[in-house]
Amino acid sequence: MEAIKFHDWQEWRRLRAVALAESGWVHRDIAAALGVSEAAVSQWLSHYAHGGEPALLAHPHGAGAKLTPLQRALIPDFLWHGAEAYGFQGEFWSCARIAKVLQWEFGVSYHKDHVSRILKGLGWTPQLPLTKALQRDEDAIERWRSGVWPKLLRRARQERRKLVFTDESGFYLLPAVVRTYGPKGETPVMYHWQTRDHLSVMAAITTGWQMSTLVRQKAFNGLHCIAFLKHLLRRMGRPLLVIWDGSPIHRRKEVTQFVAEAGARKLVVEALPAYAPDLNPVEWLWKHLKYVELRNRTCLDLEELHMEFHLAVGRVRQRRRLIRTFFEGAQLPLTFRT
Repeated sequence: MEAIKFHDWQEWRRLRAVALAESGWVHRDIAAALGVSEAAVSQWLSHYAHGGEPALLAHPHGAGAKLTPLQRALIPDFLWHGAEAYGFQGEFWSCARIAKVLQWEFGVSYHKDHVSRILKGLGWTPQLPLTKALQRDEDAIERWRSGVWPKLLRRARQERRKLVFTDESGFYLLPAVVRTYGPKGETPVMYHWQTRDHLSVMAAITTGWQMSTLVRQKAFNGLHCIAFLKHLLRRMGRPLLVIWDGSPIHRRKEVTQFVAEAGARKLVVEALPAYAPDLNPVEWLWKHLKYVELRNRTCLDLEELHMEFHLAVGRVRQRRRLIRTFFEGAQLPLTFRT
């Protein structure tokens, strides 16, 4: 064989197997020398026999796969919802994870190295994978707040529906650190476990100041979303108008099927504009829980964190005026002009 430039060690190993076979080595000895199974050696030699060296070369998964400009523009919106919204453990993005998201969302396959180039073109870097969205359309958000919101509020009242905002978040053993007083020149020290273990939490807030939560010690999936919707239907005892964002968990096939089967008389779902977490009162609940109720709180394990979270939610439920401020923070008035 002619000398060629290898792209990776796996490619070299496949071509080396061919070279050894041409030198008279048997499959068993080739497998032992290269640390692979005899079946793998047989497969490589068969591919070489039918396609020559090109059949053994490394082929990036993204070869020939193209995203349209519109699809590329949607990538930051998908990633903004966080890795756990796609079922990954831990809120961080890697090129390998994003490659899977592109395959799930668009049906195209890219090598992780090419994903890195795509992200660079979108202005995303490894150091700041969850940057504030530059694509945020302030005009569209204001139109939703001033135009769509009053219509939804009016519809809920006319159809005697419970209007519910929902959202998901993660609560980690790593404490939400905020400023505290201490002796001058002696910085206070907080000790905590270095771990990414966390609670996944769904929450719902109604315009009547009711609040519901669902807590699990693993990433949510579509079935959890359905279970929470069923819980809300039972608890509210009335048809629902649910408002949430475009998180992947809300767009799961089983979720959309459940909403369709429930029927508009029972359940109506409306989506918030992209990149607009501040429109959701539940986002303000998260901020209050993390940076007020649970600030500087160190828990030894998830069971303790779950207990502290439960107590914090109980304190919020007792302060109905506080829940009202979450709507005020989102700038969503609860009255409308006739």
